[in-house]
Amino acid sequence: MPYVNIKITREGASAEQKAALIAGTTALLRDILGKNPATTVVVIDEVDTDNWGIGGEVVTQLRQAQAAAR
Repeated sequence: MPYVNIKITREGASAEQKAALIAGTTALLRDILGKNPATTVVVIDEVDTDNWGIGGEVVTQLRQAQAAAR
């Protein structure tokens, strides 16, 4: 039983986009590894950008700096 945990920042991924991620991930495991879709679990966790860091910096601050630079 494959278990896949997808973590994305909470920035407005639509229900349709999340459904496509779940379907696509399930299909990929079926096609590449021969896993049974009926026993494949996919979980999407949405994380606030205040709780996500890249390169030692908080994503919220990185995005604000990028917006100010435009």
